[in-house]
Amino acid sequence: MKRFIGTALAVTMLFSVGGCSSSSNSTETTTESAAEATTESAGDDTSSADTGEALPTLSQDTIIIGLDDELPPMGFRDENNEIVGFDIDLAKAVGEKLGVTVEFQPIDWAAKEIELESGKIDALWNGLTITDERKETMDITDPYLQNRQIIVVKTDSDIQSKADLEGKVVGLQDGSSAVDAVNADELASAMELTTYDTNILALSDLDIGRVDAVVADETFVGYYMSQNENDFRVIEDGDFGEEFYGIAVKKGNTELLNAIQAALDELDADGTAAEISNTWFGEDIYVHKN
Repeated sequence: MKRFIGTALAVTMLFSVGGCSSSSNSTETTTESAAEATTESAGDDTSSADTGEALPTLSQDTIIIGLDDELPPMGFRDENNEIVGFDIDLAKAVGEKLGVTVEFQPIDWAAKEIELESGKIDALWNGLTITDERKETMDITDPYLQNRQIIVVKTDSDIQSKADLEGKVVGLQDGSSAVDAVNADELASAMELTTYDTNILALSDLDIGRVDAVVADETFVGYYMSQNENDFRVIEDGDFGEEFYGIAVKKGNTELLNAIQAALDELDADGTAAEISNTWFGEDIYVHKN
């Protein structure tokens, strides 16, 4: 995957992360396409213009998507308190392809497995890292984005490499794949780990010196640093591994899984996925099948 930190990711955006607000229990509904980033095959017509094959027909007319609404640029609140982002636009495009309504439900990300299993939401779609453990409890689509768990420090920090984290206080988002990645590393026992409800809160504590470093998604960090005044830098010498994002549904819900995957495949083939990626990242980092 191309590394976009400090590069063209700083494409002119309509929204600022500063407009983010705390997660709520309200549900936001949309049937609109995302500007020029979605297809025009809306409504009940779910036939494929690329292959001539019909997309799977869902028995449900609404897909409720659970997300952390403070994870830019995947899904977050803009200055008008509307949920926007890369995953939001991609989900809208899938909804159009399938001819269904898409609703976005902010949830406690640390309790995402419970929310999915209970049926309160139909899918987890918000920078969800694919792991073997998660595959055991939920069904997940093919990868659509690649990511790294990177290390962020203050500009004047004496931390220059991953090894320098020994004896340091490190901030992480509770329930995130960063926690799993750090705990799986041989350095885990040599660090003091502090968890936060959101990555933004972790970076806020880094800014005021309560933690020495933050480990978080490259997709999030790159966007955050491009959109906000900050005194941070990314450690280039070491990270906590590469990973891939996928969309998860309740274990056994193959109807929904197959429908989402088929729609994603079409958005990949017709160029829509690449357009959405360019909108939010300034380049095409979508994981293409061909």
